[in-house]
Amino acid sequence: MTHTRKRFDEDPYLARCEATVIAVHPEGIELDETVCYARSGGQAGDTGLVTLSDGRKLALTDTIYADDRRRILHVREEGATPRVGDRIAVELDWPRRHRLMRLHTCLHLLGALVPAPVTGCSISPDSARIDFDLPESTLDKDDLTARLNALIEAGTPVTVNSISPEELAAQPDLVRTIGAAPPAAERIRIIEIPGVDRQPCGGTHVANTSEIGPVAVVKIEKKSRSNRRVAIQFR
Repeated sequence: MTHTRKRFDEDPYLARCEATVIAVHPEGIELDETVCYARSGGQAGDTGLVTLSDGRKLALTDTIYADDRRRILHVREEGATPRVGDRIAVELDWPRRHRLMRLHTCLHLLGALVPAPVTGCSISPDSARIDFDLPESTLDKDDLTARLNALIEAGTPVTVNSISPEELAAQPDLVRTIGAAPPAAERIRIIEIPGVDRQPCGGTHVANTSEIGPVAVVKIEKKSRSNRRVAIQFR
């Protein structure tokens, strides 16, 4: 079974790469490697531009996983179809990706401020939300906003490491999201903001919390008897 090399795991700031077409599916183009993050874990898939070997360009409208979760498919606008074996270039819509990175890291900070299990999240380029298993809300928008921006302004480095499945099993508290199952892999990716948060995560993140910039908690909603949704936006 083939799999796509995830260049975004190696360097989330890499905005362009060349790749070989290994399959063309109705859902999208499969490449041997990519800089494009596939929609998962609440984070939106990347968009951008594909340049074919003859110089023609196609808009990349989404990036998704194939059913096996090992291969990444690049959804493109209608137009020319590359052939298997072609060398093409893939380029991110970098400003959009960077906003996603900033908001994803911000949700890690927000999760650290609320002592409750997480039930879900969603990250789009301009806003994000995280849901907590919290029957009674003691959350205040202004208070959360102030504490969140204090963590951002602290300028803490964001590090990427990995642990084995056995090490994760010995530290079950690392998994904050209810029902989340880490991927079946020899090594599990860990995102750490020292002194603030440490958990398994496959998303893309900024290198320092100060890169997030000012944000605001814009809404706290009761979604069910035991679910509170907190939404954030850039200021």
